[in-house]
Amino acid sequence: MIETAFAGVYLARIFVAAFLAILFLQSGVDKIADRRGNLEWLTGHFAKSPFAGIVPLLLSAITILELGAGVLSGVGCALLLITHDSRAAFYGAVLSSLAILSLFLGQRIAKEYAGAAVLVSYFLLTIVALILLQ
Repeated sequence: MIETAFAGVYLARIFVAAFLAILFLQSGVDKIADRRGNLEWLTGHFAKSPFAGIVPLLLSAITILELGAGVLSGVGCALLLITHDSRAAFYGAVLSSLAILSLFLGQRIAKEYAGAAVLVSYFLLTIVALILLQ
Protein backbone atom coordinates (compact mmCIF):
# COMPACT_ATOMS: atom_id res chain seq x y z
CA MET A 1 0.00 0.00 0.00
CA ILE A 2 2.82 2.45 0.84
CA GLU A 3 4.50 1.82 -2.54
CA THR A 4 1.22 2.62 -4.29
CA ALA A 5 0.91 5.92 -2.40
CA PHE A 6 4.46 6.91 -3.39
CA ALA A 7 3.79 5.89 -6.99
CA GLY A 8 0.65 8.05 -6.98
CA VAL A 9 2.51 11.11 -5.71
CA TYR A 10 5.33 10.51 -8.19
CA LEU A 11 2.87 10.25 -11.10
CA ALA A 12 0.98 13.33 -9.87
CA ARG A 13 4.26 15.28 -9.94
CA ILE A 14 4.96 14.18 -13.51
CA PHE A 15 1.42 14.92 -14.70
CA VAL A 16 1.20 18.36 -13.09
CA ALA A 17 4.58 19.34 -14.56
CA ALA A 18 3.51 18.06 -17.99
CA PHE A 19 0.20 19.94 -17.75
CA LEU A 20 1.90 23.22 -16.88
CA ALA A 21 4.47 22.70 -19.65
CA ILE A 22 1.73 22.17 -22.24
CA LEU A 23 -0.37 25.06 -20.95
CA PHE A 24 2.36 27.67 -20.89
CA LEU A 25 4.43 26.56 -23.89
CA GLN A 26 1.33 26.64 -26.09
CA SER A 27 0.25 30.01 -24.72
CA GLY A 28 3.72 31.54 -25.01
CA VAL A 29 4.31 30.20 -28.51
CA ASP A 30 0.89 31.49 -29.60
CA LYS A 31 1.81 34.96 -28.32
CA ILE A 32 4.95 34.85 -30.48
CA ALA A 33 3.34 33.29 -33.57
CA ASP A 34 0.40 35.71 -33.54
CA ARG A 35 1.88 38.69 -31.76
CA ARG A 36 0.06 41.16 -33.99
CA GLY A 37 -3.33 39.55 -33.35
CA ASN A 38 -2.70 39.26 -29.61
CA LEU A 39 -1.48 42.86 -29.44
CA GLU A 40 -4.51 44.11 -31.35
CA TRP A 41 -6.93 42.22 -29.09
CA LEU A 42 -5.16 43.23 -25.88
CA THR A 43 -4.95 46.89 -26.92
CA GLY A 44 -8.74 46.94 -27.23
CA HIS A 45 -9.15 44.87 -24.06
CA PHE A 46 -7.12 47.36 -21.98
CA ALA A 47 -8.15 50.54 -23.83
CA LYS A 48 -9.99 51.97 -20.82
CA SER A 49 -7.61 50.75 -18.14
CA PRO A 50 -4.43 52.07 -16.51
CA PHE A 51 -2.52 49.57 -18.71
CA ALA A 52 -3.64 51.23 -21.97
CA GLY A 53 -0.27 52.82 -22.78
CA ILE A 54 1.94 49.84 -21.96
CA VAL A 55 0.17 46.90 -23.62
CA PRO A 56 3.15 45.96 -25.89
CA LEU A 57 5.47 45.88 -22.86
CA LEU A 58 2.98 43.80 -20.86
CA LEU A 59 2.53 41.37 -23.76
CA SER A 60 6.30 40.89 -23.97
CA ALA A 61 6.55 40.39 -20.20
CA ILE A 62 3.76 37.80 -20.03
CA THR A 63 5.17 36.00 -23.07
CA ILE A 64 8.57 35.67 -21.39
CA LEU A 65 6.96 34.59 -18.12
CA GLU A 66 4.79 31.97 -19.82
CA LEU A 67 7.65 30.60 -21.91
CA GLY A 68 9.86 30.40 -18.81
CA ALA A 69 7.13 28.57 -16.90
CA GLY A 70 6.57 26.19 -19.79
CA VAL A 71 10.24 25.43 -20.39
CA LEU A 72 11.01 24.92 -16.70
CA SER A 73 7.94 22.72 -16.28
CA GLY A 74 8.88 20.69 -19.36
CA VAL A 75 12.48 20.26 -18.24
CA GLY A 76 11.19 19.47 -14.77
CA CYS A 77 8.87 16.80 -16.15
CA ALA A 78 11.77 15.20 -18.02
CA LEU A 79 14.02 15.34 -14.95
CA LEU A 80 11.29 13.79 -12.82
CA LEU A 81 11.11 10.90 -15.29
CA ILE A 82 14.87 10.47 -15.56
CA THR A 83 16.26 11.39 -12.14
CA HIS A 84 13.17 11.83 -9.90
CA ASP A 85 14.47 15.37 -9.14
CA SER A 86 11.58 17.82 -8.77
CA ARG A 87 13.49 21.12 -8.40
CA ALA A 88 13.08 22.36 -11.98
CA ALA A 89 9.41 21.39 -11.99
CA PHE A 90 8.95 23.24 -8.67
CA TYR A 91 10.45 26.43 -10.12
CA GLY A 92 8.29 25.93 -13.22
CA ALA A 93 5.27 25.87 -10.89
CA VAL A 94 6.52 29.05 -9.19
CA LEU A 95 6.72 30.85 -12.55
CA SER A 96 3.35 29.36 -13.51
CA SER A 97 1.81 30.83 -10.37
CA LEU A 98 3.31 34.23 -11.18
CA ALA A 99 2.01 34.03 -14.75
CA ILE A 100 -1.51 33.18 -13.59
CA LEU A 101 -1.43 35.98 -11.01
CA SER A 102 -0.30 38.42 -13.73
CA LEU A 103 -3.08 37.31 -16.05
CA PHE A 104 -5.59 37.49 -13.18
CA LEU A 105 -4.50 41.05 -12.37
CA GLY A 106 -4.91 42.04 -16.00
CA GLN A 107 -8.40 40.54 -16.21
CA ARG A 108 -9.48 42.27 -13.00
CA ILE A 109 -8.04 45.64 -14.08
CA ALA A 110 -9.85 45.29 -17.43
CA LYS A 111 -13.03 44.42 -15.50
CA GLU A 112 -13.24 41.09 -17.33
CA TYR A 113 -14.56 39.23 -14.32
CA ALA A 114 -15.64 36.08 -16.19
CA GLY A 115 -12.14 35.72 -17.64
CA ALA A 116 -10.62 36.26 -14.20
CA ALA A 117 -12.89 33.57 -12.74
CA VAL A 118 -11.66 31.02 -15.28
CA LEU A 119 -8.11 31.56 -14.05
CA VAL A 120 -8.96 30.47 -10.51
CA SER A 121 -8.87 26.76 -11.39
CA TYR A 122 -5.47 27.16 -13.05
CA PHE A 123 -4.16 29.03 -10.03
CA LEU A 124 -5.39 26.31 -7.69
CA LEU A 125 -3.58 23.75 -9.85
CA THR A 126 -0.34 25.72 -9.50
CA ILE A 127 -0.76 25.78 -5.72
CA VAL A 128 -1.27 21.98 -5.72
CA ALA A 129 1.82 21.70 -7.93
CA LEU A 130 3.88 23.72 -5.45
CA ILE A 131 2.79 21.42 -2.62
CA LEU A 132 3.44 18.23 -4.62
CA LEU A 133 6.81 19.35 -5.94
CA GLN A 134 8.31 20.80 -2.74
